[in-house]
Amino acid sequence: MRFDVAIVGAGAAGLHCAAIAGQLGCSVVLLDHAEKVAEKIRISGGGRCNFTNLDVGASNFDSENPDFCRSALARYTPRDFIDLVERHGIAWHEKHKGQLFCDGSSAQIIAMLVAECDAGGVQRWQPCRVDSVRVGAAGFELATARGPVEASRLVVASGGLSIPKIGASEWGYVLARRLGHRIVEPRPALVPFVCDGSAWEPFAALAGVAVPVRIAGGRGARRAEFIDDLLFTHRGLSGPAVLQASSYWQPGEPLEIAFGAGTDWHETLARAKAGSRRQLGNELALHLPQRLAQAWLAVHQPARLHGDEGVGIAHHPLDGVVYPPVIARSVPIELGRAELCAHRSPPTISPIMNSGRPLLWSYSRPR
Repeated sequence: MRFDVAIVGAGAAGLHCAAIAGQLGCSVVLLDHAEKVAEKIRISGGGRCNFTNLDVGASNFDSENPDFCRSALARYTPRDFIDLVERHGIAWHEKHKGQLFCDGSSAQIIAMLVAECDAGGVQRWQPCRVDSVRVGAAGFELATARGPVEASRLVVASGGLSIPKIGASEWGYVLARRLGHRIVEPRPALVPFVCDGSAWEPFAALAGVAVPVRIAGGRGARRAEFIDDLLFTHRGLSGPAVLQASSYWQPGEPLEIAFGAGTDWHETLARAKAGSRRQLGNELALHLPQRLAQAWLAVHQPARLHGDEGVGIAHHPLDGVVYPPVIARSVPIELGRAELCAHRSPPTISPIMNSGRPLLWSYSRPR
């Protein structure tokens, strides 16, 4: 069969691209090897789909080509997508820093995109494996499990390597290389840090504790700093702050974490020392979760004070007290399972720690 446009990949990008191309008058076939449509949408936002951000701009995207996002964001804005959501009667709310979520379920966004495809007369072949693609005289020739397809335009929206359990594969990368494109080596992005070893043992029991932090990763022009929430897990560190910093951190570089973002610890403890009768741990617990304060103090309290539980803050010499800027400088660490793929130099994971952006999908309107 012949179509104006063949789109491989029925995720957010593929569905939206297919819907718009179809509604502009193109004949479109949308192919995907998975049985279920848009599984990544289904699990996003804890099942409620964080579908856009009110304040998104090109500067929010981490890219070796900073101009890459500009044209896409200029041609299709967050407001455009919000208008689409509202036309379908989907209620939404702003949760945090401009992030928009469905009041109901992410299934509503999937149903909306499928309905938009139906309105454009899109043919959806799913599940349908694409075995090969070649460039022919009249465009692209695809050998599929449902028979041959010819198309003037081919859109590869098969996604990256993240979350293989829901069908992610390297199919798109393999095709791009075979067609002569240069691939910037992918690496994990928006990932938690997985920590192990004896240095992490004091913090392993903090799973579930969340705390605002200032976190920084990377060096030089690649250094980025974020103020957001950090979450302790059974295996390490997660939460919005950590996920964002992971896109900039490179093995062998320090990861700087300051607890109680915005707190001047030296001033705070000096003031408390002058007039407080509290124990040091109790004073810290005024500014940090108590469990974190206790775990931090157990690790960083100067050795000469260990076991001296009755010493009040006024008797702690501030010189030599390690304020809570970092958990430890020798926590074994590795990148956990990626939520997204970034494309930069491949990391060689180091076992030692020395101390998001969401990707944009876009489409091109047929001329």
